[in-house]
Amino acid sequence: MPKNLVLRENKIEVIFAAMTTEKSYPVHTLRDFSYAIFKKIGCSDADASLATEVLLSADLRGIDSHGLARLSGYVRLWEANRINATPNIQVVHESPSTAVIDGDSGLGLVVAPKAMELAIAKAEKAGTGWVAVRNSNHFGIAGYHSMMALKHDMIGWAMTNASPLVAPTFSVERLLGTNPISIAIPADKEPPFVLDMATTTAANGKLEILQRKNKDAPAGWIQTKDGNSSTNPHELKDGGALIPLGSDYEHGSHKGYGLGAMVDILSAVLSGANYGPWVPPFVAFLQPPADPVGKGIGHFVGAMRVDAFRPAKEFKQHMDNWIKRFRSAKAAEGYDHVLIHGEPERIMHAQRQEQGIPLNPKVVEDLQALASKFNFEIRL
Repeated sequence: MPKNLVLRENKIEVIFAAMTTEKSYPVHTLRDFSYAIFKKIGCSDADASLATEVLLSADLRGIDSHGLARLSGYVRLWEANRINATPNIQVVHESPSTAVIDGDSGLGLVVAPKAMELAIAKAEKAGTGWVAVRNSNHFGIAGYHSMMALKHDMIGWAMTNASPLVAPTFSVERLLGTNPISIAIPADKEPPFVLDMATTTAANGKLEILQRKNKDAPAGWIQTKDGNSSTNPHELKDGGALIPLGSDYEHGSHKGYGLGAMVDILSAVLSGANYGPWVPPFVAFLQPPADPVGKGIGHFVGAMRVDAFRPAKEFKQHMDNWIKRFRSAKAAEGYDHVLIHGEPERIMHAQRQEQGIPLNPKVVEDLQALASKFNFEIRL
């Protein structure tokens, strides 16, 4: 039993402070609540802890769209029999440096880290390790998985395909997901370089945040069902689409389209997962396509041992030099310095670890609904 949850008359009581705005909640409170929910849907202790760690890593790093705000979505997928809480995750094909894993419809929050562990183990022996995953689900933030390689003096890669909400350049048809890419690169005394990006101008979760705050989307994020630019964050509900990174052809959307396509192919065509318009939707109220071309959602993760290329210490010292030089680049007016990928998230992580994680009132309402569903009691 998590330390701040008290079993009382078959109910788990979680104490939340009164909230009028986006009040911050202690990390340990949210961790214990998330763990309890994953246990309620049947996860083992280890899987519930792992899923919670991956989920909260998003909130801690400031990626609020992929943290506790997603918890109710996972539960709904479980209720729809689309998530298996006790998966038999298996290697179905492998070579000394590669493998394909079948996630048995498990939580991507659990399947992807286990795939990354295998990639790291293969890299230890072969220099690099690459694992393609099929039959999985949404895996949280890509950065969590790529960063697993850092403590091994390895460069980590992680990507996944996702629900088709994105129209390719010159199209109005939704064929790709936001299909994120992350790469984590170790340094010596400097913090690591951590790129974690969607291949769209903005991730769908950012629209969900705007919806909760009743704000418009910036121009260039979404288009109407007819292909015209829109700032309505609800546009997808009316048949609109997200736009690839670059916004439009004149600003390079074909490049974002190409990156998203690459992720789709490596994550799904290579592994045997569903790809393109056949990727099952994250929302449980929509049924997966009736004519699947594969199994579930696909991921692609990899690890590259630095000393397979040059001595790790030497490389990391040069990474320090790279980071320092870029950080010291002359900043544009109004900016203190040039940011290094991963720096804002690292700063946010330290701040939220100490001060707590802010939750939007609508997210709190979702947590209240989950508590009620599983016979929890939450005091506000």
